[in-house]
Amino acid sequence: MNASSKTSLCLRLLAAAPAIFAATMAHAQQDSAIQPPPAPANTVKPAPMQQVEIKGAAAQYDARRNDTATKIVVSQEEILKNGDTTVAEVLKRLPGITVGGVQGRGGDIRMRGLGSGYTQILLNGEPSPPGFSLDSISPDMIERIEIMRAATAEYSTQAIAGGINIVLKRAIVTAQREIKAGVQEENGHFGTNINYQLADKKGPLSYAIGGSITAAKLERPVDIVTEGSDSAGRQTILRRTSQQNPGRFEGFNISPRVNWTLGPGDLVTSQSFVNVNRYRGDSNERVNTIVGAAPLYQATRTRIESDFEMVRSDLSWTRKLAQGAKMELKGGVNYNHRQSEVPSLQYGAGDTLLLDRTVSSAATDKGFTGSGKYSTPIFEGHALATGFDGAYSKRNEDRIQRATSTVPGLARDEDQVFDANVRRLALFAQDEWTIDPRLSVYFGLRWEGIETRSAGLNYAPIDNKSSVWSPLFQTLWKIPGSQKDQLRLGLTRTYKAPGVNSLIPRRFSSNNNTATSPDSQGNPNLKPELAWGLDLALEHYLEGGGLLSASTYARRIDDITRNQVSLIDGLWVSMPVNAGVANTYGVELEAKLPVRTLWKTAPNIDLRANASRNWSRLEAVPGPDNRLDSQTPFSGTIGADWKLDKLPLTLGGSYSFQNGGPVRISVNQYAYSAPKRSLDVYGLWKFNPKNQLRVALANGLHQENVQQSAYVDASGRLSDTTITPTYVVVRALMEMKF
Repeated sequence: MNASSKTSLCLRLLAAAPAIFAATMAHAQQDSAIQPPPAPANTVKPAPMQQVEIKGAAAQYDARRNDTATKIVVSQEEILKNGDTTVAEVLKRLPGITVGGVQGRGGDIRMRGLGSGYTQILLNGEPSPPGFSLDSISPDMIERIEIMRAATAEYSTQAIAGGINIVLKRAIVTAQREIKAGVQEENGHFGTNINYQLADKKGPLSYAIGGSITAAKLERPVDIVTEGSDSAGRQTILRRTSQQNPGRFEGFNISPRVNWTLGPGDLVTSQSFVNVNRYRGDSNERVNTIVGAAPLYQATRTRIESDFEMVRSDLSWTRKLAQGAKMELKGGVNYNHRQSEVPSLQYGAGDTLLLDRTVSSAATDKGFTGSGKYSTPIFEGHALATGFDGAYSKRNEDRIQRATSTVPGLARDEDQVFDANVRRLALFAQDEWTIDPRLSVYFGLRWEGIETRSAGLNYAPIDNKSSVWSPLFQTLWKIPGSQKDQLRLGLTRTYKAPGVNSLIPRRFSSNNNTATSPDSQGNPNLKPELAWGLDLALEHYLEGGGLLSASTYARRIDDITRNQVSLIDGLWVSMPVNAGVANTYGVELEAKLPVRTLWKTAPNIDLRANASRNWSRLEAVPGPDNRLDSQTPFSGTIGADWKLDKLPLTLGGSYSFQNGGPVRISVNQYAYSAPKRSLDVYGLWKFNPKNQLRVALANGLHQENVQQSAYVDASGRLSDTTITPTYVVVRALMEMKF
């Protein structure tokens, strides 16, 4: 196949992407109404894998195009383009990434439609510490985001779906003084945020300080519709629960960094991250029973006071050695503490006070990390790296419940106190070999072991150990006869270890215990999920930064974990269990096209689009719709950016779609989520090189978020449908440099 034919093929793939996108959305539109779950039925030389140091001409290095390991690198310019205030808003537009939860409010980050630990989240190349949330980082503090579709030995292989590495700002080139002051409005409530950047360099020392201050008032109403029917399909229960959730949030974070050059090729770096926030709010809930018996608690008034502090600090030393070798050592400490006070009043019929309960909880996580890496060229074309990384963390958590009631048997004082220690150690080796200018291969091997020990008042001590060997292989082949086409292949062994909360057999009680609102507890006998993976991608690069890409993947996962609901001692309890084998696979398409590469006199418009289709099947659960972890079947984004030639104005926007649909979780459990649509637009006016105004509109479609859970057995069916309204968010941000 000649270069012209290959270019034509890639262009046909691009042309087909919008049709696939539209057809899938049309199909999803037909399913957008809430459907009850079905009844049970039977020739650039590749650079080494390690981080690239950008100097001089190397500033034009394209890691996505030239690294053997497949990754997508999102620059700071792209991160800040839409005026987003959270990292989740930035990520939702990127290829193959979706965000769970309610539109515009953050949630679990998912690659290949999979969350719940299948997607590895890294901060500066290390697993994020306990209690850490991406929403606590302002996008202004980020240098770049790396999306790694296939695992590498240098990073943790707890990345069955892939990994996302958030790299905070590091390099200090020139003095910088920058302030961004903004306001936003959502449903009549206003918020403010201030972002700041300060950097300078004096002799061997350089420093940078970035951070943000945020304050906002919120109103988050929710409606829950509960329906029940008997085995003959006759309705026995119909209730509507209304919740009002007003509150206010205040947050502060700061990230100082200091670089000290000891000598040529000898650098010591200190980087810290501090985050403090607090929330004060109320939750008022009332149940209106239309059909059937009313629940015990028909109204609840709750006051929420929550405080959180987190500190993470790293110290690293990098030294260049003879003959191109390099050594890196890094150590860090982290601490976080959260505390909450939640008094609640629960009422029965006629607003009679039945229960006065206060839950006070406090949790502290503290620990340290250490890592080291030695890299050296063995001989021409070989880059070898070996290293280790480890971590120790200790969690102490107290939950103290005090209650009074005029009704015998309702009030229950309860103390739940536990501690947990987690130790992790990993050893790795990797070799990247440039066989010739068009072919490079990567071999990696990583061993990682985790031990979790825990003891508490209400359960026997647990000791859960697991270890995994992960062989890894990736290759990049630049197709002969073309300077623009290349093929990637990856074979990986990855895993997902159970988290602390999934292992500890501590019971969390729900207010009105039902099959769709059960108590929950961990399972100390959980085993890690193990996966073999295959990744394949074809990339075609265009002039001016354009790109056409088509990729596919497959994973086979053993000892899959799912939550199982059972009736234990008269109460419904949800507990994670290992449940056999799951298979997942999918296709991703991506296109970036500067219009002027096709038409020289066209407006300065950049077009972008991506679409992902995912499938999965959990073998222990009968079909149909036995998807893994409520996997997102289809997602896609289309967008454009237009830089006007005659005005200092840039306009842009994007439309994102995320399909949902029915899911069969187990023999008796079902779930449903409505498709989610999001429209974001922005405008940027540059007054001069140092001052500019950015105005953005997020969640322009303000679509309701609809989620449903159901339990079906021989006695009938019970379902809860949660309807959450969302609102348009308008932001204005003034950006000033001094």
